[in-house]
Amino acid sequence: MPKIEVNERLFFSLIGRRCGRAELEEMLTGAKAELDEWLDEAGGAAGDESRTIKIELNDTNRPDLWSTAGLARQLRVREDHKNGLKRRPDYPFFSREGEMKAGTRRVIVEESVKDARPFLAGFVVSGKEISDALLRDMIQTQEKLCWNFGRKRRTVSMGLYRTTIIKWPVRYRAVKPDSVRFVPLQWERPMNLSEILAEHPKGKEYAFINEKLPLHPLLVDSGDAVLSYPPIINSADLGAVKVGDSELFIELTGTDLVSVTLAASIIACDFADAGYTVEPVTVEYPYDTAFGSKVTFPYYFQTPVSVEAAKASRLLGKSLNVQAVSEALERMGCETEIHGQYVTVFPPEYRNDFLHPVDAIEDVMMGKDLSFFEPERPHDFTIGRLSPVETFSRRAKGILVGLGYQEMIYNYLGSGKDYIERMGIDGAEVIRISNPMSENFEYVRNSILPSLLGSEAVSSRAAYPHRIFEVGKVAFLDETQNYGTSTRQRLGFLVSHASADYNEAASHVSTLLFYLSREYSIAEGEDPRFIPGRQAVVSCNGRNLGVFGELHPRVLEAWGISTPCSAGEIDLETLLES
Repeated sequence: MPKIEVNERLFFSLIGRRCGRAELEEMLTGAKAELDEWLDEAGGAAGDESRTIKIELNDTNRPDLWSTAGLARQLRVREDHKNGLKRRPDYPFFSREGEMKAGTRRVIVEESVKDARPFLAGFVVSGKEISDALLRDMIQTQEKLCWNFGRKRRTVSMGLYRTTIIKWPVRYRAVKPDSVRFVPLQWERPMNLSEILAEHPKGKEYAFINEKLPLHPLLVDSGDAVLSYPPIINSADLGAVKVGDSELFIELTGTDLVSVTLAASIIACDFADAGYTVEPVTVEYPYDTAFGSKVTFPYYFQTPVSVEAAKASRLLGKSLNVQAVSEALERMGCETEIHGQYVTVFPPEYRNDFLHPVDAIEDVMMGKDLSFFEPERPHDFTIGRLSPVETFSRRAKGILVGLGYQEMIYNYLGSGKDYIERMGIDGAEVIRISNPMSENFEYVRNSILPSLLGSEAVSSRAAYPHRIFEVGKVAFLDETQNYGTSTRQRLGFLVSHASADYNEAASHVSTLLFYLSREYSIAEGEDPRFIPGRQAVVSCNGRNLGVFGELHPRVLEAWGISTPCSAGEIDLETLLES
């Protein structure tokens, strides 16, 4: 879970008052946060610039809370409503669909970036000098947003620049990596883009994003002075923001327009809460986007969600009328309208986590104090016992252990690279999460084999033979089910050594099904993960159980495995029912 360090003086000034440890801990529950550490709590004067508070955030769907201003905003709004001050922050600088504001400055996007890094959002802040505490918080917010929410800068990256020395309009283009030279931050001599990726510390760290592109993104002003090489590094001139600067241009680039726009909205609201004036910037695209070809940022794009009071009462276990639901949501910073027994929720400018009415009902719960939900004893007497499929799974585990296998346990979420690309499948049935916080946990696994191959890929130094297995859940898209997906309990196994082949996998499948008292039949398979002619589909009473055979060299190469492997996967639920 994300952890942030907040400057004590800045944090309490944004909340509007100071509070002690016990009160702060209670307030943080309203943001799904916990007090981790209060540095220098025992020493130093209250409000010293050096005092910081470490806070752990338990809601990965709320990137707006990953900053001092964002967390303070949530606590302030919630406490204001609790004290009868029903007010929410006002951000009049936002454009909306059909109400596009005129930006005071422009960024012109060129066609060349469409296949490299196509989207950009930006705005200007002014009004007072940047303090050391605020600059440190901006850097922390940039790191949290771009690393976690922006998937290590792949989908979102951020740059800050001194506006006073920029010649407008700014241009966003793509260039050949050897055609442009500039002095990057933390460097003393000019470098071209290829040299930055090969020599600069930040270039080495994020080279994987741009290194395979024929044209690389570049941000320049109208005088061709370089602002930055997104998403790698700013220039040492225009991009060197310092304490005391009073006017900044903030831009975000990326591959996902919604993510870029939301991140820009979060940063803009943070600056507005800190007392800065936010001036919109108009971005002109040569191609059409989901928000049009000319967009003025910050831009409000969120869609409202309707919640039925009866459904909220049913899910939360407390009787709530529409007025109570509306007040709880407003306490969380949302704007609401009541229509009969429904409440329409308009998400704040800095949030985009309402994917379903249940998400709004969760906010209703958070808007109420914990004391509102009285503890209850269970009404029914129940006895815990293993489910039939779990008992059956344990029998299967025992047989595999007896065959010399080692049991493994894996995550159910992973990346598209592991679950789709490396396995050589089209991915049509793989479930993708709508709002993943990291590309490493973007998909729900539809097979156990990628997990087993991941272990084998890092086990080349272990003594052979390798025999590993796992019994666990997989999920895949299934239109025959009510929710469009199906979850199954499966057994996956993998054998790796110099002579691992189809016959070994077949003998182990035969042993497993014999001791599970199941008769089976096999037929030639056509699974792209296995070698043609060296794989088989196994079935029982006419029902497909799974597949086994020798893994295709293409798959092994994609995982960096040089030793032959045979593997298989059996649906235990289908086997139990057969």
